[in-house]
Amino acid sequence: MTINLTRNGPVATVTINRPDKLNALSLQMYDDLGHAFAETRDDADIRAVVLTGAGDRAFCVGADLTESIPALASGRFDISAWDPAHLKNMDFYKPVVCAVRGLCLGGGFEIMLATDIRIAAEDAQFQLPEPIHGFVPAGGTLVRLVRQIGYAHAMEILLSARRFSSAELVTRGVVNQAVPATDVDVVAHETAARIAALSPTAVQTIKEAVLTLQDLPWTEAFAREAVLGQRTFTSEDARKGLAAFAARASGNAKKSK
Repeated sequence: MTINLTRNGPVATVTINRPDKLNALSLQMYDDLGHAFAETRDDADIRAVVLTGAGDRAFCVGADLTESIPALASGRFDISAWDPAHLKNMDFYKPVVCAVRGLCLGGGFEIMLATDIRIAAEDAQFQLPEPIHGFVPAGGTLVRLVRQIGYAHAMEILLSARRFSSAELVTRGVVNQAVPATDVDVVAHETAARIAALSPTAVQTIKEAVLTLQDLPWTEAFAREAVLGQRTFTSEDARKGLAAFAARASGNAKKSK
């Protein structure tokens, strides 16, 4: 299998596993990656996901130039078929932490942008080289990048087609942390585990709100925010959380007497 899905308690790990080809994605791998995301979305026991690439040379260098790109260039294949692999149009509200080592290029960069928190090796390299080859990063990046970071930074990354270091992308707000390569997976899984320990109702509602409210007019967005907020206030998670808080407060009050 070139896309592996493993579980460790409430955290699932999805691994792009083709290290001999720098984790380049074949047509089948795009399908399998989309299926892996759908499986984690639909598994109620999974609360957070870590996305990583096998080996140290690359997280993912994007579509396989010997298969996937020619299929697109021939006009016999529609890039929208890759939407699930890019977490597009599938209501995926579980948090995804991306662990990046080595090269993160083209479609690999685009898939990283579909994740929520990005932990990268200090020596990782990032690039959207599509303009060099006469096409564009249309796996969600033309929509996502300028909404995730500042306009000028986004346009530099999109238009220059140059490589960027982890440090540069931390500065620009694309990457959360740059750590030694040996620590990437550890930090990513610790981050996912920390989030998975929180209320899944609250966590997934936060992500849903962030993804769905940002382009609404303020009045409509505030109204929808109230609906989402009320959903969490009346949830079983909130009932348990408030009961635990009340018990702790009562215990502290008794100790202070």
